[in-house]
Amino acid sequence: MFKFIKQYAETMKNADIYPLISLFIFFLFFVVLLVFVKKMAKERVVELSNIPLHNDEPTNSSL
Repeated sequence: MFKFIKQYAETMKNADIYPLISLFIFFLFFVVLLVFVKKMAKERVVELSNIPLHNDEPTNSSL
């Protein structure tokens, strides 16, 4: 499978630009995510971290 992809990529013109674009998108995604997390309010972080421990829903455990 990889040989097919590699062979196909070698026949494309300007194929060297696609890895650079992919790397840029990958890097940009994580930078935006980091900025989003850094700007998040501390109260929201505490609220989100307590979600697994918060149990408002009634359990339906009738086995």
